[in-house]
Amino acid sequence: MEQKKGDNGEAIAKSMFEMARLKVPIISIVIGEGSSGGALAIGVGNKVLMLENAIYSILSPEGYSSILWKDSSRYKEAAEKMRLTAKDLYDLKVIDKIIKEPQEENEEENFEKVAKTLKREIKNLILEMKQCTTEQIVEQRYEKFRNMGEYINL
Repeated sequence: MEQKKGDNGEAIAKSMFEMARLKVPIISIVIGEGSSGGALAIGVGNKVLMLENAIYSILSPEGYSSILWKDSSRYKEAAEKMRLTAKDLYDLKVIDKIIKEPQEENEEENFEKVAKTLKREIKNLILEMKQCTTEQIVEQRYEKFRNMGEYINL
């Protein structure tokens, strides 16, 4: 069955629904730029890690400013409003941990250091989640998703 272009939103929603019901832990890691409707699924993870210089949003700042103000040149203003940095998303409880990135000039060394840090974090999370029952894994994911963001009572 061929999927039509307009069905993408439904496909993403179905994928998220199925992911939320998985009986195994999900660890998501944002390492660069996550900015599409498919990025929504990353948030369904039991644990979401993010490199400190990565960004994560369902829409690029250019797309946001094009929709909101009909002017993609306002992308810097849009990026601030979108709160797509690791610190912003940690504060909003969208992600669970920020992974520091080395500031050395040698990109290869930086890659090695980040890879080692991620390996250690993944191992620790696996050991932590091995202690959980399948019911606890699903419940933990549900509670995490329900507690994301900010709510204002009017």
